[in-house]
Amino acid sequence: MKNTAITEKDTLHPRNPHRFRYDFEKLTQSFPELQPFVFVNEHDLETIDFSNPDAVKSLNKAILIADYDIQNWDIPKDYLCPPIPGRADYVHYIADVLAESNNGIIPLGENIIGLDIGIGANCIYPIIGYEAYQWNFVGTDIDEKALQNCKKIISENPKLIDSVSLQLQVEPRYIFKNIILPEDKFAFTICNPPFHASQDEATKATIRKVNNLENTRTKNPILNFGGQNTELWCEGGEIGFITQMIYESVKYPLQVFWFTTLVSKKDNLKSIYKTLNKVGAVEVKTIEMAQGQKISRFVAWTFLSIKQQKDWMFSI
Repeated sequence: MKNTAITEKDTLHPRNPHRFRYDFEKLTQSFPELQPFVFVNEHDLETIDFSNPDAVKSLNKAILIADYDIQNWDIPKDYLCPPIPGRADYVHYIADVLAESNNGIIPLGENIIGLDIGIGANCIYPIIGYEAYQWNFVGTDIDEKALQNCKKIISENPKLIDSVSLQLQVEPRYIFKNIILPEDKFAFTICNPPFHASQDEATKATIRKVNNLENTRTKNPILNFGGQNTELWCEGGEIGFITQMIYESVKYPLQVFWFTTLVSKKDNLKSIYKTLNKVGAVEVKTIEMAQGQKISRFVAWTFLSIKQQKDWMFSI
């Protein structure tokens, strides 16, 4: 007999709609194609096999239909399929950071523009940010195929057409160059940087992850959440990418309120703080997030003085 109790995941952000165990009755009603992947586990709870990429993608489609009013969403084979609860946490905590500089009020609406660095093929941060706060986004990537898929998602969901624009980064070694133009003002940047320093490192990490999920031993993993090379690794790894981002951010001190990035490896924080101190960041915040047993975090920094912060938030 299945246990239908919807238990609360109290580690997630209070406004995160995914704080409760997945309601598979609701999700399968929204997206019947999810049903074949749902089963009752040894704890009498409905779940899916999270090591199965088709099951994970179907779950994402169901969540986006049920909770975000997204009717048409898909990603090409082998592209990153994001775990939506964790991505939503990042967006909601960014809203809190903005509110701290706005008399405790979360700024809403199209005048709040976020810059999504590495939007991938899934367009997930703009979808969440628009549904929760009606924010607008510019999404960038070095992968033209990924951007073409985002374009398809946007065109097939009319509410996104005026709220999300896309930009190809034509020089992959740069992050903000070519993207932030003189007339641009962004309330925040958001980024899920490549974790690994090489394809080999990324593959080994995937093997560990899949083995943990399946409680087996494999040398040929199937990427349950997918991921192209540019999504999973870059030269210098996570710390190299974030260091480059920090050094570039100095060139746009008045055009971005909060620069932010996920940091998957806690050991990287010391180096990140050192670099931020070196470039003269006025304020630095580290926000911890927890999804079950996993602890993640993002670092946010600004070059705006307190007065400039108040003037900025007042004017948007």
